[in-house]
This record gives sequence, structure tokens and C-alpha cells, in this order.
Amino acid sequence: MKLTKKSHSCVRLEKDGRTLVLDPGNFTEEDAALGADALLVTHEHPDHFDEGRLRAALDANPAAEIWTLRSVAAQLSAAFPGRVHTVGHGDTFTAAGFDVQVHGELHAVIHPDIPRITNVGYLVDGAVFHPGDALTVPDRPVDTLLLPVMAPWNKISEVIDYVREVKPRRAYDIHDALLTDLARPIYDRQIGALGGTDHARLAPGASAEL
Repeated sequence: MKLTKKSHSCVRLEKDGRTLVLDPGNFTEEDAALGADALLVTHEHPDHFDEGRLRAALDANPAAEIWTLRSVAAQLSAAFPGRVHTVGHGDTFTAAGFDVQVHGELHAVIHPDIPRITNVGYLVDGAVFHPGDALTVPDRPVDTLLLPVMAPWNKISEVIDYVREVKPRRAYDIHDALLTDLARPIYDRQIGALGGTDHARLAPGASAEL
């Protein structure tokens, strides 16, 4: 499987000539979702869900489909009947040849005064886990954790403890558009030293073979 990092929380996974795209939001490239055979969206916040990018991908490939939670599906299902699927915690499905398991239910707490919305994470092929905006721990081993390193709802101690709890073989940074270049070495050093796993980051457009 080939993993390609796009800006912020979007990644592309490629296997056997097919492409799965996760969380193409408004901080990622305009064409991040184009060419996708399947799309997964973790929740409704615009840095993870950009309706225009998804519509463009579905228009470009009439066979492409989306799997997401109800709040996102409701905004797309009428325009693309039969191609938008609603999922929740515990569901399993196959998308473009990828086996996917759904984990989690709620977005992390931003502030007690802000109501929590729904959020799901996706474990792809039993190996790659994208948690969206939550520190969800799947109930099974994770080989590659896509690690949300910087957000209004987390701090670095929580990120480090999350890596320790999941215990992946490796972790790649996501949710990093708000992290400045000045802070990068601090995050790299502390997560790498304290997380207990192989920690790395990919520049937007860079790829890794998993």
C-alpha cells in the first residue's frame, strides 16, 4: 500500500491500481480528492470535509463512492443517490478494494462550552488508522497511526500519551497545517523521544510504502 500525505489531515492510499482518499478538507489541495475511487470523511468540520472537493471527485469519477457519518452524508446523498453511505462505530465495509473498520463516536472536547459533534476513525486494511479529530484507541493492533499532532483540542502531552496507548509500529503526522516550521523540531523531538514508536512526518505530496 502506498501512502501519500496531502496538506493537513488528508491522505491518499493506493493499492492494486485503486485510490482511497481520507478527509479532503479546505486546508488541503484543491485536487486532493480527484482520482479517488472511494472517499472517507471523519466528521463535518471544514478542515476535514469540503463539499466542493467531494462533489468534484464524485463528478469526475461516476463510480466513486463516499463513506461517512450522518451529518456529512445528509449534505451529499440527495445529489449522489446510492453513492453516499452512512457509517458508525463498529461498522465494517469494503471500499475500492480496501477493508475498513469504523472506530469512535465523538469529536474530542474543544471546550466544555462547545457541544461535541460526532466523529469516527477508520482502520484501513487492518493496518492504517486515521482517527479524525479524536484520540480514539482501536480495539485491535495498529501498524501505522496517522497522528493528529496540533489542534485546538489537544496538547503535546496528550499526543505523546496517545501514541503510547495505541502502540503502533510507526506514526506519521497529520492535522498539522496549524503547526509552524519553528515548532516542528520541538514536536519531532518530543514525540520521537517519548512516544515509544517510529515517528516521522511527510511533506505534502510525499509518499511512503507501507
